[in-house]
Amino acid sequence: MRIELPEQKKFVFALDMPIRWGDMDAMGHVNNTVYFRYLESTRIEWFRSIGCEPDPRGEGPVIVNAFCNFYRQLEYPGDIRVRLYVSDPARATFDTWATIERLDQPGVVHAAGGATVIWVDFQAQQSRSLPEWLRQRVA
Repeated sequence: MRIELPEQKKFVFALDMPIRWGDMDAMGHVNNTVYFRYLESTRIEWFRSIGCEPDPRGEGPVIVNAFCNFYRQLEYPGDIRVRLYVSDPARATFDTWATIERLDQPGVVHAAGGATVIWVDFQAQQSRSLPEWLRQRVA
């Protein structure tokens, strides 16, 4: 299946990780909730790699929605690669997109998902403009 991502997307990060035995459900494939963990882990590792670690007393990223489309089952054992893309920076938000494929099946997308990220002041619990350094990475 060919996956269409937004035309203005920008590749920013990839993370490889193992499919764990505990990721599977009674049907013998990776449980659909685990895909969201794979997407979350990749997003968090990208944030860490660019020096964007949330400070509960300051500002940082929060997701306001998340989605995942499932195309092919993932099963244990195996390793996956999650590729992360960003697009659509606005005043306080930007979108993330990701594809998930097995390392032993390069180019075969098993799932694709994403999230809208909003920049917030954690103490005030209000959105703030994206910092310029982050806007430059996303644009």
